Amino acid sequence: MSHKPYTGAAGGWGALASTAKHLVKSENVAKNVKRLLKTNQDHGFDCPGCAWGEKGQRATFRFCENGAKAVNWEASSKRVNADFFAEHSVSWLAKQSDYFLEYQGRLAEPVVYNQQSDHYQAISWDQAFALIAQHLHQLDSPNQAEFYTSGRASNEAAFLYQLFARRFGTNNFPDCSNMCHEASGHALISSIGIGKGTVTIEDFELADAIFLFGQNPGTNHPRMLETLAHATHRGAKVVAFNNLKERGLERFANPQKPVEMLSGGSSPTTSHYFTPKLGGDMAAVRGMVKVLLSRHQQAQLQGQAVFDMAFIDKHTQGLEAYLVEVEQTPWRKIVEQSGLSQVQIEAAADLYQQSDRVIIAWAMGITQHKHSVATIHEMTNLQLLFGQIGRQGAGVCPVRGHSNVQGDRTMGINEKPNAAFLQSIEQVFGFTPPHKPGHNVVQAIEAMLNGRSKVFIGLGGNLVAAAPDTQLSEQALANCELTVSIATKLNRTHVTPGKQALILPCLGRTDVDSQVSGPQQVTVEDSFSMVHGSAGVVDENTEHMRSEPAIVAGIAHATLGQSPIDWLSVVDDYARIRDLIEKTIPGFQQFNQRIEQPGGFYLGNSARNRQWNTAIGKALITTCSLPEDIVSASVRALTDNRIFVLQTLRSHDQYNTTIYGFEDRYRGIYNERKILLLNPQDISELGFNDGDLVDIETLWPDDIERRVLAFKLVSYDIPTGNAAAYFPEANPLVPLASKGDYSDTPTSKSVAVMISATVLSKQQITTHQV
Repeated sequence: MSHKPYTGAAGGWGALASTAKHLVKSENVAKNVKRLLKTNQDHGFDCPGCAWGEKGQRATFRFCENGAKAVNWEASSKRVNADFFAEHSVSWLAKQSDYFLEYQGRLAEPVVYNQQSDHYQAISWDQAFALIAQHLHQLDSPNQAEFYTSGRASNEAAFLYQLFARRFGTNNFPDCSNMCHEASGHALISSIGIGKGTVTIEDFELADAIFLFGQNPGTNHPRMLETLAHATHRGAKVVAFNNLKERGLERFANPQKPVEMLSGGSSPTTSHYFTPKLGGDMAAVRGMVKVLLSRHQQAQLQGQAVFDMAFIDKHTQGLEAYLVEVEQTPWRKIVEQSGLSQVQIEAAADLYQQSDRVIIAWAMGITQHKHSVATIHEMTNLQLLFGQIGRQGAGVCPVRGHSNVQGDRTMGINEKPNAAFLQSIEQVFGFTPPHKPGHNVVQAIEAMLNGRSKVFIGLGGNLVAAAPDTQLSEQALANCELTVSIATKLNRTHVTPGKQALILPCLGRTDVDSQVSGPQQVTVEDSFSMVHGSAGVVDENTEHMRSEPAIVAGIAHATLGQSPIDWLSVVDDYARIRDLIEKTIPGFQQFNQRIEQPGGFYLGNSARNRQWNTAIGKALITTCSLPEDIVSASVRALTDNRIFVLQTLRSHDQYNTTIYGFEDRYRGIYNERKILLLNPQDISELGFNDGDLVDIETLWPDDIERRVLAFKLVSYDIPTGNAAAYFPEANPLVPLASKGDYSDTPTSKSVAVMISATVLSKQQITTHQV
């Protein structure tokens, strides 16, 4: 491993060089350059990466470095077929790295696992569908099947998938959103009546201040950097609260601006930067409110107000109880838990109060804690106190990850569907869907572990690499009678098969999808509730792959026949699927006509219109206490040794569980993934040096040992007492039972750990690293 601090801006020549390198690696350079020009364009395909939206007229280049990596990765000319699986046993493949597995290329034909030989072998599509139907029919209850979904599934595929599973009889929809923004949905629904952000991309052009919490756009949604740089350029205040110092939150060189590139210039992406402790964001916001409440009380003495009392009186409920809680929260606790001084918090409150229009945006640095829902309530409370919801240039903005994770939820991928959606399903399709809540990801893993669930079907994704408590997650899948993976590339989940297993190769976002009526387009929904079409452009060597809608329809037809629809007929022309969506889900009137509009169409947002679809008919100002401690008393009681709070995060060369390479350029880390970021003072106090190898052990009150070995220490600008490591390598440290209140999201951003010198010898370290 080499560690050399990166001195450049985010984007710039580094991004162009990285893009070029990955173009070469794809072995399809000329064709992939042409394909990139179709990314995020009208009559092109939606980027298979993040869900950041587009503004106005689409430029010639509408992809970022990581989007280019995603396109190159998917449009690889390399193929994984039955001959590959004949050569490599599953046991051997399971010992290889995640990078190795996906680098082998696109899955080319359906295969079935032979437990006796420990190899996958070829199977026909009809045989595969029949095998799935056989296992589903053998279940004692439909609730013994788990229907997992990745955020990359299109609206059309997701709608058919949920319709199939509900007609089969279950609401078991563990979904990738359960592991990321579930807390956002729960908090926003309970407070403002809708689980989506209230802003549009145009609001970022109007905001006086943009507060960013727990997100690293330079790696996770790089197209946001241009939006932030433009905001700072026009004078808006962009205020970052992030545990680590991240280059993308400091400055950005736009590869599409020749003058900036040639001059070596860059633009700041933030005007102010605060680094709270892990889990301390709620305390920081509580401190801001405490400052602003004091000023409001002083203003009231003179017949004035700091809060927007007209908005509060008309549109909210719960103010009095909340303000009592704020007053009773001591500054000592706010400062201790946030890791920020009172002076810093007062400065942040100044920035907020001086701004007429404020956007608060957040990502998984907020949503993967035990008190994530309470934290999002706290941020929403702040916005409600100032009437910052339902105003142009203002609002709340959970920044989603995968390009259609929000659309999948809109389509009904939800283990707790609301009554209106179920009633609509019954009216349109003539059957009574199940009303009992199904399983989320954590519940599904628990059910597979104890044998209550026996069949797992994954519409995309890589559950084993994404889920917490890796060994338990692997065992959960191994317990199943059948595991089914619908996927584009080989991944960790495929080499953790059930007693029987299928890998079904699907078309990707970049591929031409031809059905009986001709080439098809699918649709996706971005973070700003914009729905638009996506049509692939790659049409080579995909003859044994099928589209996700076609695969779902094939499974449904084999299992249910023509109930409640003619499954095979609707995939002849995806416009027929969209007609069904239009009949079922509000906001999709004239669906097929509106996706032809440049840029698609806006679904709308009730809270943006100040229509509060809550039980009380108003926005709820929610009262929550700060957590007693980020590390619970029961965990602290387990040891007298020093405890660190660990977060898992991505490197710059990965997207979710996909590892594109071994560079984390903006953090200055190269050729290594088993690293532990730690404050230099903590490294010294532990008696270590930068580059030493350490073992990391989780503290959790059960009898399971969770330990990872031989991670390399890297000095980094991070608060003392906090640590960071990449996932999926650090996922074995995240206890399955450690989950968010109300959301059940794994607490991957607040894991209590101990750090010690590695127990491995030099020879063992070499073997372990291989």
